Amino acid sequence: MKEETTLSISKRLSRIEGQVKGVAKMINDDRYCIDIVRQIQAIKSALKSVEGIILSDHLDTCVETALKSDNIEQRREKVQELVAVLGGHKK
Repeated sequence: MKEETTLSISKRLSRIEGQVKGVAKMINDDRYCIDIVRQIQAIKSALKSVEGIILSDHLDTCVETALKSDNIEQRREKVQELVAVLGGHKK
């Protein structure tokens, strides 16, 4: 992973961690259910964003390297990984 990606992801995950702790506190404080659900939706959106950043970095680094390589098996493996991840299937 590129260094700038690692730094960005680390910051985002720290914020998400804080959000999750906030939701736990909301539950313990018996807060209104819809407010809790909205916070959970925000967390899911933030995680989806992190996922996209990581996937983009993976395409720019690992997949690009494999596609430029002469190793057909390595190319095939990277494409299969992407299909499995994007299709929701386990490899």
